[in-house]
Amino acid sequence: MATSSTTLNYTNVRDIWYTMIGIPGLEDLHIWISIPICSMYIVAIVGNALLLFLIITERSLHEPMYLFLSMLALADIFLSTVTTPKMLAIFWFQAAGISFASCVSQMFFLHFIFVAESAILLAMAFDRYVAICYPLRYTTILTPSVIIKMGIASVTRSFFICFPLIFLVYRLTYCGKSIIYHSYCEHMGIARLACDSIKVNIYYGMIVALFSLCLDVVLIIVSYALIICAVFRIPSRDARRKALGTCGSHVCVILLFYTPAFFSFFAHRFGGHSIPLHVHILLANLYVVVPPSLNPIIYGVRTKHIQERFIQIFSLHKSVC
Repeated sequence: MATSSTTLNYTNVRDIWYTMIGIPGLEDLHIWISIPICSMYIVAIVGNALLLFLIITERSLHEPMYLFLSMLALADIFLSTVTTPKMLAIFWFQAAGISFASCVSQMFFLHFIFVAESAILLAMAFDRYVAICYPLRYTTILTPSVIIKMGIASVTRSFFICFPLIFLVYRLTYCGKSIIYHSYCEHMGIARLACDSIKVNIYYGMIVALFSLCLDVVLIIVSYALIICAVFRIPSRDARRKALGTCGSHVCVILLFYTPAFFSFFAHRFGGHSIPLHVHILLANLYVVVPPSLNPIIYGVRTKHIQERFIQIFSLHKSVC
């Protein structure tokens, strides 16, 4: 047994450096792929920062819906920033090296923000449910203290769900595999480089998906089922259209967030080799920049108060110039 362990040449995690390939098979196209990714990253940062500024500075936007939207904008900034700069460094400068500790840190923050954003979307669904089903009690139910508690609960839940991932990858034994066929570090990507069994990692990943993302989706569906029932009890057609219109932006953001996530989840587990690896990785890269870049545009286009505040600031700046 001693000879076998010596042959495997186990590596101390402090000494491990990984090489990230980027998008396997598309290395020659990295420069071209980086152009839309960089553009969307800039739009995500500027768009969400502007959205935060509008909500913070405009008192009329200090309502539950917009406070939840500010949480979503902050999560989008973090989600894209955790992954995109390193991704672009790989594409532009071939800076593919990353230490084990840095890789684990990126993994933790990526999953932490992802689970927190899912909880924020659930909170926004609850906000729409209260606004439509209990409009007269809206401000008494969703008080600022309740909203703060919901935000803290989202972050706390995400932390306790994702923190064990650090121990799950540190407990594994590594013996020389050093290439990550991806543009950023995620849980199973690190675990698959280990030399011993990763069944615990696989099971915990399934539990996280089931009791966080899947549970959130089920509760969001229940919320919208109750909303639809309430809306169709409204006698006026215009009132029904207006009530559903307030949910339009949120539904678009939900589809934008969950559809690619579940596609990737099921494709990895049931797609086998029918979907090429570079397609998986390319979609994963786009996933961390497309929703964050489109969310502020969706809310900016579909929300009248945000449009008016943006036009007011733009007009004021233009008159000053």
